[in-house]
Amino acid sequence: MTPHLPQHKRYSMTTIKLHNSKSRVKEAFIPLDENNVRIYLCGPTVYDRAHIGNARNVIMFDVLYRLLRHEYGADHVTYVRNFTDVDDKINARAAATGRSIRDITDETIGWYHADMDALGNLRPDHEPRATEYIAEMITMTEDLIAKGHAYAAEGHVLFDVRSFPAYGQLSGRSVDDMIAGARVEVAPYKRDPMDFVLWKPSDAETPGWDSPWGRGRPGWHIECSAMSEALLGPSFDIHGGGTDLQFPHHENELAQSCCANPAEGFASVWLHNEMLQVEGKKMSKSLGNFFTVRDLLDQGIPGEVIRFVFLQTHYRKTMDWTAEKVAQAEATLSDFKSLVFHVEATTVDPKVIEAIANDLNTSQAITELHRLVGNGQAGELKASLLFLGFDLESIESWWGVPVAHTPKDGENLIALIIRQRDIEKRNKNWPEADRLRDALIAAGVIIHDQKHRGTQFEVSREFDASKLQGVL
Repeated sequence: MTPHLPQHKRYSMTTIKLHNSKSRVKEAFIPLDENNVRIYLCGPTVYDRAHIGNARNVIMFDVLYRLLRHEYGADHVTYVRNFTDVDDKINARAAATGRSIRDITDETIGWYHADMDALGNLRPDHEPRATEYIAEMITMTEDLIAKGHAYAAEGHVLFDVRSFPAYGQLSGRSVDDMIAGARVEVAPYKRDPMDFVLWKPSDAETPGWDSPWGRGRPGWHIECSAMSEALLGPSFDIHGGGTDLQFPHHENELAQSCCANPAEGFASVWLHNEMLQVEGKKMSKSLGNFFTVRDLLDQGIPGEVIRFVFLQTHYRKTMDWTAEKVAQAEATLSDFKSLVFHVEATTVDPKVIEAIANDLNTSQAITELHRLVGNGQAGELKASLLFLGFDLESIESWWGVPVAHTPKDGENLIALIIRQRDIEKRNKNWPEADRLRDALIAAGVIIHDQKHRGTQFEVSREFDASKLQGVL
């Protein structure tokens, strides 16, 4: 029995509403236990770099995680995101390269952490690897057989879809309609075309584990059910991923977990983000518009700019990644940066919290950030940017150059002048932009106009702040 955690005072009383994919309506979020709010995100299969589409649900869940921590306290939220490190794609990569599976998965997990960190995402509380939970998968599979929801056949174990009358509730389709409208793998050992694999045999060259059904490996769907139960319990609050996972992966997870634990409800809320396009087209290697997160970072696009582009579109809408949006994000962040330069963060603006609490409405939150800029509320702006996952803690991370020997008042004045110059440039008021540039240079400021990092500066030893007085 889970011990009762001590009561705590909630930080605020914001009503959180989330669109539940299962009920298909926006619902007020009420955790099963507000002392232990639990969320699970389906993580990557670790055989290659994460593409930009993979980053979308990570950012979505990061915003959710930050909101829940703000509302319930960081010690009362548990976030799990798994790594699938047993998969035929990984096996194929190992065979093609001659490298060990562990080397490939360790390297890929390292890449994934570096790339997701660069986008401002917090690490989850737990990041289980599927290979660490094989015993739990075998136990759950045995239990499903014992309860009449699965059967063994020719070294395989399959889930009996017809044994769970509610199958299809998450995707909103009946089993018969799914069979009629889709190409379904038909195997002689299946009782029904829709039955799916819980365990499958492994040959001598394929990773495998001993089991009651012979040497083999788990099917994909059983992994998340076993790991979520082990770390969060048979019932938890929120499960999520991309819409491409809603069927069959999440549908199958829901079925096998509910059958394994019929007195429990598995996930109370399901969140699914829409897919991503590039310049109005589906991202595809054949179209030459396929980008990994690392590709963008290596092009010099800062992680906070990538994050900002994602946050401009609500997670339930199809997102279009464009060069124009990147440029706009860079310009907007440049304005934000200059306003919060050397300002102490105060409190997160209530309207920003309200927007995120309304089904993670990040686009509305950005609108509220612009309102703070217009009102000159720099302290609230900085706190709100930090809440949304933007790193403003150091000059180096924000401006990219050391200015340790510049007086603080001088730094503030330089930042304000650069911000005004950027505004004049965007308004194509070139004479005024040139005047501001010349004034900075005359005072001993060296300007760096960089496409993907905005206007940066450093100061010479001859810097004289008095020469900037009256420039604005």
